[in-house]
Amino acid sequence: MRARGLHIPAALLALTIGQAGAAEQGEATEERLVLPSGLEAVLQEMVWNQPGQGLTYRFRFVAAGFTGEEEFDTIMSDLEFLCNSHAIPHLSNVGPMPRQVVISLSDRETEFGVIDPTATQVFEAYRVENGTCIWEMF
Repeated sequence: MRARGLHIPAALLALTIGQAGAAEQGEATEERLVLPSGLEAVLQEMVWNQPGQGLTYRFRFVAAGFTGEEEFDTIMSDLEFLCNSHAIPHLSNVGPMPRQVVISLSDRETEFGVIDPTATQVFEAYRVENGTCIWEMF
């Protein structure tokens, strides 16, 4: 039997992982992350489950100006930045170390696991070694 994925909205995740600031005071916050490309991203949600390949944490980000037409290296820099600067610091607060971290970036909020042909989205998988995200090609 497979464990079902757990979906945590960003506001609840902020409270769950103890983000500093207004979230601890009961006010909702939306942490904006400035990416190397200059885009601003926000965490939509974090999803985790335990598939046959092992524990995976998925950090799903939204950047309103993301087109998917950016240079490959630019997109990869943004995803790696999100993994190293946001996902890694939060891993110790959410549970056991995962086998894999998946970072996704979309131009709008989407429902996890549901195809939305109007959305532009990319994602990449990373393994964590010595506190750093290492890209794993799918």
